[in-house]
Amino acid sequence: MMQYRRAFVAAGTYFFTVNLLQRDKSLLTDHIDLLRNAFRRVKLTHPFDIDAMVVLPDHLHAIWTLPENDFDFATRWRLIKSHFSHGIPLTERINASRRHKSERGIWQRRYWEHLIRDDLDYSCHIDYIHYNPVKHGYVDKAVDWPYSSIHRFVGNGMITNDWGVDDVLREMPFGE
Repeated sequence: MMQYRRAFVAAGTYFFTVNLLQRDKSLLTDHIDLLRNAFRRVKLTHPFDIDAMVVLPDHLHAIWTLPENDFDFATRWRLIKSHFSHGIPLTERINASRRHKSERGIWQRRYWEHLIRDDLDYSCHIDYIHYNPVKHGYVDKAVDWPYSSIHRFVGNGMITNDWGVDDVLREMPFGE
């Protein structure tokens, strides 16, 4: 079995990218209330802070900060994916490997995780999250995307409604 390198830091702040298995689906936005409920349920038993987040039709990006003495983001993601999957009607094809492991064919098995290193890294990843709907062509202005923490940042006066409208962010060295 492949061993993945993960940075497990108690009270760490992490950036995540989590994808649907079928990237042409829009399950995350079609079932946004189910996804929100999955997050709520997991946060009740396994607390964490969502510093920033955006949900797109086929993937999401998030920055989490874990509690002191806790580095178990893997359990949290497993539970969130599971709660969400249980609420989706069984219509997807499930290959033999997934069937053998009693898995649904909704989520990619793995996810991208990055331990935030410093304030600049944190700021760049928040910008990336908020700009992602523009990058993918869903909206012209980041604030127009309804499933984004950008609205909290605007409401708290941290950024303005026209954030990201200029071309500066288009040139930032982000990758997916």
